[in-house]
Amino acid sequence: MIHAHTIQVIIGSTRAARIGPQVAAWVAEIGRRTVPANFDLVDLRDWPLPMDDEPGIPATGAYTQPHTQAWGRQVAQASGFVFVTPQYNWGYPAALKNALDHLYREWSGKPAVIVTYGGRGGDKCAGQLRQVLDGLHMRAMDTMPGLRIARERIEANDGQVDPAQDFAAALPELDRAFAELAAAMAP
Repeated sequence: MIHAHTIQVIIGSTRAARIGPQVAAWVAEIGRRTVPANFDLVDLRDWPLPMDDEPGIPATGAYTQPHTQAWGRQVAQASGFVFVTPQYNWGYPAALKNALDHLYREWSGKPAVIVTYGGRGGDKCAGQLRQVLDGLHMRAMDTMPGLRIARERIEANDGQVDPAQDFAAALPELDRAFAELAAAMAP
C-alpha cells in the first residue's frame, strides 16, 4: 500500500556482530500496524560518513561533500523517524551521533521514536539521544521503548535474536510509541 508519509527506521549500530537489522525490521513491522505510512529501513552501515569533513556548519545547509549531499537527500525524504539503537556504555553509538550531526534542517520539526536495546534496556542511551533530537528541533515522542536483552544472549555475541519472542514484553510500550507517532503525523 502506498502512503503519503514515509518513516525511516534508522539502524544505529554498525558493528560486525549486531542484532540491529533484526530488531529494526521487527520494530518496523510493529509500526506498520499502527502508523499509516511506508516504513523504510536505513542501515548506517550503508552510509559511511566521515567525521567532520564539511567546511561549514550543518545549520547552513551548504553541503560540499557528495556523501553529505546524498545523506541529506535521504533524510529529507522522511516524514518521521524511528531510531533503533543499542546502548553502548550507557550512551549511543558514535556512528549514529555522526549521522545526526552531518545535517540539521533535514531533521528539524520531524517526529521521532527512540527504541533502544541492551542488557538494561537502554534508558540512559535514550535520554542522551532525546537531548540531541531536541537540539535538532525534532519532536521526540514521550514513550521510548527499551528492549532488554538477556545476559547470555549478549555474551554469545553471535548476532542471533528472535525479537518477537525475546522482546514480547515490550509490545505495549512499542504500540504506545507508535500511537504517539501516528498522532504527531496526523494532519
